[in-house]
Amino acid sequence: MSFYFAQFLTGLASAASLFLVASGLSIIFGVTRIVNFAHGAFYMLGAYVAFTLTERLSGTFGFWGGILIAALVVALIGVVVEMVLLRRIYKSPELFQLLATFGLTLMVEDIVVLIWGPDDLVGRRAPGFRGAVDFFGQNIPSYDLFLIVLGPVVLGALWLLFRRTRWGILVRAATQDRDMVAALGVNQKWLFTSVFAVGVFLAALGGALQIPRDAVHHAMDLRIIVDVFVVVVIGGLGSITGAFVAAVLVSELNAFGILIFPKISIILVFLVMAAVLIVRPWGLFGKPEAPARKTPGLTVRPWRPLTTNERLAALAALIVAAALPFFGGNYVLTVGAEIAIFVIFAASLHFLMSAGGLASFGHAAYFGLGAYGVAFLAKAAGLPMIACLLLGPLLGLLGAAVFGFFAVQLSGVYFAMLTLAFAQIVWSIAFQWVSVTGGDNGILGVWPAAWAAGPASFYWLSLGIATLMVIVLRIIVFSPFGYALRATRDSILRSEAIGIDGKRIQWTAFVIAGTSAGVAGALFAYLKGSVFPDSLGIPLSVDALVMVLLGGVETVSGAVVGAIVFKALNIWLVSQTDWSKLVLGAIVVLIVVAFPKGIVGMIESIRARRQSQSSKPAILASRIETAE
Repeated sequence: MSFYFAQFLTGLASAASLFLVASGLSIIFGVTRIVNFAHGAFYMLGAYVAFTLTERLSGTFGFWGGILIAALVVALIGVVVEMVLLRRIYKSPELFQLLATFGLTLMVEDIVVLIWGPDDLVGRRAPGFRGAVDFFGQNIPSYDLFLIVLGPVVLGALWLLFRRTRWGILVRAATQDRDMVAALGVNQKWLFTSVFAVGVFLAALGGALQIPRDAVHHAMDLRIIVDVFVVVVIGGLGSITGAFVAAVLVSELNAFGILIFPKISIILVFLVMAAVLIVRPWGLFGKPEAPARKTPGLTVRPWRPLTTNERLAALAALIVAAALPFFGGNYVLTVGAEIAIFVIFAASLHFLMSAGGLASFGHAAYFGLGAYGVAFLAKAAGLPMIACLLLGPLLGLLGAAVFGFFAVQLSGVYFAMLTLAFAQIVWSIAFQWVSVTGGDNGILGVWPAAWAAGPASFYWLSLGIATLMVIVLRIIVFSPFGYALRATRDSILRSEAIGIDGKRIQWTAFVIAGTSAGVAGALFAYLKGSVFPDSLGIPLSVDALVMVLLGGVETVSGAVVGAIVFKALNIWLVSQTDWSKLVLGAIVVLIVVAFPKGIVGMIESIRARRQSQSSKPAILASRIETAE
């Protein structure tokens, strides 16, 4: 019994740091409505800066002074980020904001390696808390007890700050109605900046306080941000009390899950998150949000079929791509096959986002399920390659059918977070069910048949399937089902008024997109000859989002162009520089800020502007003739 009590206290100590980071994210979202993926990067920066101040400048600031100064320094960095980057995208949809902050995260990951190196850094013990306290025969570190006390103290301080100060009243007012606060003469820019600074300060403080407990490393950001998202979603976006309760709940699940449910310990928190979102989409202590902003450009103009010239250009590009084996080497053909596979993956998400208006943050789940489906059939059942390619994606279809049924009941950021939770559940199962999936060792030896084993043969196979899938998705978009889907996207109330079952239509679209992603995953398994849990991970889902936005959400061919450019650029950067994340992150941020319509959207805008300018003289001449 004493052991379980000690484990409970350990969970409470972890909850304190998690609450600090989650409360900062919750505060930022409550006012600015930005889902800040870079919050984990600020947590990591807080730990690195605190390590430097407490180890190399300890004689100047002391341990506790170094902790506070580190949090303040990172908060100042956050102010610069808010003023330079985030002010430009406050009115953008959540998807763009998330991607911009994700790009920032990629940049910070390489920056910390550049400054502090790739090795883990071990900090010193906190002065005055280096011993342990005996509880029923169990030694509890005194620093853990300090953190347990710190959590409620910070919660009380935040409550006083938001309830008893003028600034706090303005922040709460902005949370309820930002436009009314602006109409009363409050400078929204500086209010948002101050809120962002407070949120980043809390994240950095949480990271700085971790250095006596954990090593500092450059993967801290992604490790903490998933748990933080879980906490703020369970507690309710914008609720400080909810963040505290959820942080305790998640930390205790992590502490006891490994003891009571060792085989599903990683899944527990995501199961709770999914259950909360299904039953109470706005979280335990949150409030229903206003309708989410639509994904950019989706309703600017409807999709249109390709013109004759565009069809000829697409056909010419396809012929050139088909001729690649005649002048390209084996490496080029392997890269080309991978790009063709990711064209399918991006096109499937583009279909869901553009025609359906549904931005999934966990689309890699169905890509990975398709890959595992092929691996199971090829290795366990020994089926031939053709049968595996036909049946393997059905596992992606099954996953999309089950998860999509619950996901389409939500919208906006809650829909996105539920898809993320489902994807993490699938990843956790693949990672922990070692007897079936091989865990992190993966499933090896998934090789294509002899007729498709050559680089040229597999490239042509991938290109042919990619072409077929893109054509099929386009046919669906311009079918009666596609028009019903777009009607549901634009106004679910009006579509239901004319007899369209909006949820059923969205669920069907989700299944189609998931099955298409499963086709891409099936081909990817044969390309790599193996399947690992990484094919289900969050980074792959974000890659798909970047591809779609890079090409242009509102365009017909945006996913194809975006996938080609992104994968080619990513592969080239990895081979050319050790700082590929830094460059790629900068490109993502640039796209969001400077080219929100993507490559194809920007080209079409320039073409439309030129056509408009060239038609003005003719219009003016006709008006003169009419006047005469």
